[in-house]
Amino acid sequence: MKGRGDWIQTAMGRQFWPMDPRPNEVFIDDIAHALSMLCRFGGHALRFYSVAEHCVLLSRVAEPKDKLWALLHDASEAYLVDVPRPIKPFLYGYDAAESKIMRAVEERFNLFFGMPDQVKQLDRAILMDERMQVMAPAPVPWSTDGAPLGVQLEFWTPEVARYEFLTAFYQLGGEVATQ
Repeated sequence: MKGRGDWIQTAMGRQFWPMDPRPNEVFIDDIAHALSMLCRFGGHALRFYSVAEHCVLLSRVAEPKDKLWALLHDASEAYLVDVPRPIKPFLYGYDAAESKIMRAVEERFNLFFGMPDQVKQLDRAILMDERMQVMAPAPVPWSTDGAPLGVQLEFWTPEVARYEFLTAFYQLGGEVATQ
């Protein structure tokens, strides 16, 4: 398609235009696979801990009405990668690209528009659990320090993380359109 910029090929062999995303081009199997292969913290973890596992664990502690949102809150990273929070504000255009993709995800999976505040709060809080379980001791406190949620990381392999992500999606009533 002309005029949409360049595209990436997903692991499932599909085209995806990250700068011009369309809801009908967002697929849960692409998201599950990519997030299961991405390590949190830009890879600066003491062992592999995937974005997919992070999303599943977050969905488990969210209120029922927000569980699917919690599972999909980092779906844009399947197409843009997991950029550590302190870097994002300095990447010109990243926020706009992330917002466009999340809008397509919201429409594709019938989420109400805009991440719920509870999901944002849980996402900040789980950082303490993750930091204590997967990171080296911090030289100084993080700006996000707070009370941990009490979540136990399991350090799934990419295959297990993909399976758990897709299982959670279907259990939460997520619907998938076929190509």
